[in-house]
Amino acid sequence: MKIVVLLKQTFDTEEKIIVTPEGVDDRDAKFVINPYDEYALEEAIRQRELLGGQVIVVTCGPERSQEALRTALAIGADEAIRLDGSSLPDDSYSIASALAAVIEPLKPDLVLAGLFAVDSGSGSAALQVAERLGLPHASAVVKAAILSAAELDALPAAGTPLQAAGQRAERYALVERDVEGDTETVSIPLPALITAQQGLNEPRYPSLPGIMKAKRKPFRTVKASELFGGAGSAPLDSAAPRTVRTQLLPPPPRAAGKRIAGGPAEQAAALVELLRTEAKLL
Repeated sequence: MKIVVLLKQTFDTEEKIIVTPEGVDDRDAKFVINPYDEYALEEAIRQRELLGGQVIVVTCGPERSQEALRTALAIGADEAIRLDGSSLPDDSYSIASALAAVIEPLKPDLVLAGLFAVDSGSGSAALQVAERLGLPHASAVVKAAILSAAELDALPAAGTPLQAAGQRAERYALVERDVEGDTETVSIPLPALITAQQGLNEPRYPSLPGIMKAKRKPFRTVKASELFGGAGSAPLDSAAPRTVRTQLLPPPPRAAGKRIAGGPAEQAAALVELLRTEAKLL
């Protein structure tokens, strides 16, 4: 099994950040691996321990994101790749295009990612990668198992295989998905992409031997310019952004509250008047 894990370095959710017209000021914030990506990494390591193979972690980010990759190597990943995103626009379509270009030559059996990133609240990049690579995918997974076709057939209720009629894969991912308070069981043929939901597993911490071994593990950086526009690479317009952020504003300050005097009838009448004239709700 060759498993690729998509990681993103995000600021700690307990850190204080400042929103300015120029963007989010996070210079003094502590950065960590996106919590949902930790579940994806842990699941990749567990599957490698069961089935053998290799775990490769991939991120798109600035130089400081190397720290997240080093942590992933210390936890148990075998190799790390950083896509230098400094020349890429802040657009999920462009980032997914670049990530897909990095992942495609690796020919993974399974791609794992977190359900969404806690800094932006976005969860579309991984699914766009699956679309670009032509991979079936399952999102919000809370339980996963890799089975052979024979093992899948032996199960009494293995879900509905997501594959074209007449096609048969050697291995399948049998997963349970979180679907609005319930779960859905599906099986998808490998290679495939899965996004991890909270509860899939309990992520481990890096150990001291793991930290020492991480220093000797393969680590490389890929520039976006190497992926697009050159001979044998993807066309440049395939990474053109589909969205543009024109402005970023902090939420307006909360107005001071008002105390309405008088008896119950007078308070009710005054409240209705305020809702009509100031709040414009009536």
